[in-house]
Amino acid sequence: MKIFITLVATLSISSFTYAADIKLQNPSINEKAPNFVAVDSYGKSIQLSDLKGSPVILEWTNHDCPYVARHYNENNMQSIQKMAHDAGVIWLSIISSTPGDQGHISPEKANTLTDSRGASPTHVLLDESGEVGMLYGAKTTPHMYMIDANGILRYKGAIDDIGRGMQFFNASFDKAINYVSSQMDQLIANQSLTINSTTAYGCSVKYNYD
Repeated sequence: MKIFITLVATLSISSFTYAADIKLQNPSINEKAPNFVAVDSYGKSIQLSDLKGSPVILEWTNHDCPYVARHYNENNMQSIQKMAHDAGVIWLSIISSTPGDQGHISPEKANTLTDSRGASPTHVLLDESGEVGMLYGAKTTPHMYMIDANGILRYKGAIDDIGRGMQFFNASFDKAINYVSSQMDQLIANQSLTINSTTAYGCSVKYNYD
């Protein structure tokens, strides 16, 4: 009986901890970015704190999302990735789609997509549990975060000022204000950004809430 009670208590504590972990967080701007560990598409463990000393951009992505697809089909996301790469910024593309849902892919598929689209993220992180996404409060694809070389979260929100709906699909990327590319110099200088928080738009991140 004691063993059974202990087991039930342990499972209850574990379930409570897991339930707490899957709640969407809301990290504060101009404070330390939440640390995380995730495995990339080549099986390498990536820890955010190990990247301190270089600016980091987080991009939540889902290749089946029409918003993400347009950014990549028109080479918009790739051009920003290249700008970041050339400036020494680490770019982490993060896939938080749960298995069986839209956007979930294998490591091999992730690498194929990177190559076929001419993308240049530093790493593609596979966040099947949604732990990293929940930690950052990522709600949409795309959802962007900018972290300076000191590990301070400087921006969270939309990639640009277009917004969702048909206006997005009819708008020109060239005429939009891109919050990431336009503020990259400030990020590299470890400065507070002129625009540091906006409302992200796109497809919902496909978390497993069960």
